[in-house]
Amino acid sequence: MSPTPRQRRAARHQLDPGRQPPAARRGPSGGSKKPITVDAIIDTAFELVARAGYEALTMRGLATALETGPSSLYAHVVNKEDLDELLIGRLCAGVTLPEPDPTTWREQIIDVCTQLRDQYLRYPGISRAALAAAPSNLDTLRVGEGLFAIMRAGGIDPQAAAWAIDSLTLYVNAHTLEVSLAAKRSRTDDTWVVSRADLLDRFAALPDTFPTTKRYAIELTAGTTGNRFAFTIALMLDGLPGFRR
Repeated sequence: MSPTPRQRRAARHQLDPGRQPPAARRGPSGGSKKPITVDAIIDTAFELVARAGYEALTMRGLATALETGPSSLYAHVVNKEDLDELLIGRLCAGVTLPEPDPTTWREQIIDVCTQLRDQYLRYPGISRAALAAAPSNLDTLRVGEGLFAIMRAGGIDPQAAAWAIDSLTLYVNAHTLEVSLAAKRSRTDDTWVVSRADLLDRFAALPDTFPTTKRYAIELTAGTTGNRFAFTIALMLDGLPGFRR
């Protein structure tokens, strides 16, 4: 008997999952199409997200892109949440983890978070797939393991390190989602996302009941999204209990 989708999902979380045999195509044109595999499903899902954003990714739309029916997909993935986990796992697999170094642990954490950010930004809105999800994919867990090892090398208390990793990844998810939403709005309605010059004009026109905002408008609007990302990650690390410069 062929393994069920849940058994296949469980197998993917083992240390030696092995290769699952591709499912044969059914129907009159089955022999002329590429077989459905987990990798083919993931590749096509990323193509859809890159083209139309994460919100456009549905199991039915994915099946259409693969020229098959949804039931063929469910032979390989349990549900949309399982697909989300596979997508995030694929992106996490592209993150390079350094050998933990007590002297440069802080820079290493920033680098890993930056890599994860850049992976997410390749596919608009994909970080939604990582929100409110407990990771069990081995590639996703590998990044968490690496971050934890780096923090421990830096002397951070285990509990503080555990919660810090949760906070850091949540910030990376939120940051990349905001960037993706802003980019989408600028493409569909350029009057919604305003420039820094527009913001400065708006702040200057505020009534005197906003004295601090008017006085520090330049500081409030300064920097790129990259500047703000690096600042926030560094701020979170510097506030950790046991942090040593």
